[in-house]
Amino acid sequence: MPPVVLVHGFLDHPVLLGRMRAHLEARGRTVHVPALASNTGRGGLERLSAHLVTYLDATLSPGEPYDLVGLSMGGIVSRYVLQRLGGRDRVRRFVSISAPHAGTVWARAPLTHGTAQMRPGSAFLRDLDRDVDTLVPLHPVSIWTPYDLTIVPARSAVLPVGTSVPIPVPLHALMAHDGRVLQHVAEALA
Repeated sequence: MPPVVLVHGFLDHPVLLGRMRAHLEARGRTVHVPALASNTGRGGLERLSAHLVTYLDATLSPGEPYDLVGLSMGGIVSRYVLQRLGGRDRVRRFVSISAPHAGTVWARAPLTHGTAQMRPGSAFLRDLDRDVDTLVPLHPVSIWTPYDLTIVPARSAVLPVGTSVPIPVPLHALMAHDGRVLQHVAEALA
């Protein structure tokens, strides 16, 4: 099986994905969890995506396939890598967890360029939606919670292609730890 790359979200750190990493490693997977700098999205999501590609090029063998899992903002960074930076050529499966594919109203707060890119209807998200169907061969899975108070409205976390898996987790931050989410991630990558 190819290695798995887990991509954290806004203001997160790779340690947040420790339980998911352990869950996948217990199933025999090699897991990489890069630390995105800056995790606030300062400089834009394109910059974070380029940082992820640099990490992948330095960590994985040239041309080596991998599976990609993005949590929250990490799901949008992952989409940019897939759709704009050639990642589709190497990625076997793509899973997003509570990623604001259609934006979140909380991104209207004037924090950083990256948060502005996650606003509903932003030019950045509209651009990714233009060719979202190119993700279909990756069998994308959107795991999300209807109780999300960070991705508002919660259904914004559903990618318009692939499989939607709603899991009633009470908080956005718990999505990386919930056993049901971990199980669905492992199944999606099997």
